[in-house]
This record gives sequence, structure tokens and C-alpha cells, in this order.
Amino acid sequence: MEEKELKTSVGQRVAIILIAVVMLGSIIAGYVAIVLGGSKTSGLDDTAGIGNDKIAAYEAAYNEKLAAFKEVSKGDFDKFVGYRSEIKAYNEAAANNGVLQTRDLLVGTGRELADGDTDYLAYYVGWCADETVFDSSFDDVENPTSFKAALDVSQGLIEGWNAGVVGMKLGGVREITMAGELAYGDSTEICGGYNKPLRFLVMAVAKEGELASAAEALDLAQLKLAYAYYGIDYDEQMNQ
Repeated sequence: MEEKELKTSVGQRVAIILIAVVMLGSIIAGYVAIVLGGSKTSGLDDTAGIGNDKIAAYEAAYNEKLAAFKEVSKGDFDKFVGYRSEIKAYNEAAANNGVLQTRDLLVGTGRELADGDTDYLAYYVGWCADETVFDSSFDDVENPTSFKAALDVSQGLIEGWNAGVVGMKLGGVREITMAGELAYGDSTEICGGYNKPLRFLVMAVAKEGELASAAEALDLAQLKLAYAYYGIDYDEQMNQ
């Protein structure tokens, strides 16, 4: 996971999946689903509708916002990265039979998350029973040096995540194991098949202050860059 690239894993950004389906008026009726943390499409030439100089400008803006986000999230990263060793293989059948299991690795000192609470940001790692990581907030799962994003959970999450964080305190780290029926069920193939259980490490943090502003600015810069890779000048279209 290179920090300067967008990685596409449609349907797999946690579920976590932040999909931006955008209407561009007379340009398109419905825009392509874009996943934050999605893959960087190979460079487009001028015939795609946007010049390479504009793409470079959006890339520079994205990298600037990423650097700012790294700075304000460093304290959270230093705390969360210490739990990377918890990413281990687990028994698939037992995970499915367990339906939903949680384990607090660090109890936070902030407010407690209630059922339906979406007023927080999250860092996470999601992996399969064979230890394969399908997505994470780390810039590199094997040798992480920083976060690449914070998840805005108000965009919508899978059932197992929503239920798994109930009772968790902000600032804490929790392991959530969910059966396939609480993850993607038979609607999406993940971890090599359907109805596969998933496990997450989640650190929930307050959606406020510099972190919230930096995370929002990074999300927007990433969206604009994704538009550019599809040949669309976001700023130009929004100003029409």
C-alpha cells in the first residue's frame, strides 16, 4: 500500500467502504463508485478530458493534505501500531459460529459509543481467517509508518462493525470478529468466497478539532484526485 497511491478494492473498504456516487449534471447521470483508499488508475492523456498538468496539481494537493493528516494523527498511530501483532490467522468455522465476538485490547478514556452512534472517526485493520489483510488505515500493513486515512463512519458500515463497537470508549482499541452473515454475507465475495467471517482491529477517536478537519480535507482531496484519474476536473465541474 503505497501512501502516494489510491488503492481500489471496490466493496472492501471496511465496509468500511466510503463510496462517493456523484451526479455531474449534464456531464454524467451517475458517476462511478469511488472507494476511499481505492486504486490509482494509470495516467490519463489529454484526450481523457483533463490535462496531465491538472492531474499533477490534484496529486500535489492530495499529498499536501496527506502530510497534514499524518502530522495530526501521529499520536494515534503510535498507539495503534503497537497492536499490529494481533493480526493473526483464526479459525473460520469458529468465527462463523461465534456470530459476533469482541475483545478490548485498550479501554479508552472518552465517551462510550452507543447503538447507532456514528459521531466518531476510526482507524482499522480488516483481515481474513488466513491472516490476509484486505484493507487498513495503515500506509503499509507489513511495515507501517503512518496512517493514510481515518474512516468517517457516518458514511455507512457493515452490521458487524456497528454492533461490535457498541460499549467501546473513544480512544480505545477493540478486536471485533464477525460471522459472514454480519459482514458481506452472500452479496459480496471477500476472503476468497461468500459468507466469510471477518476480523477487525478498531481504534475509535473523537471526530473533532484538528484531526476532524485534516481527515475531511484529505477525503476531499482524495475524491478530487480520483475524479482527475477518470478525466474529470472536479473543481471546474463544481463551479459551473
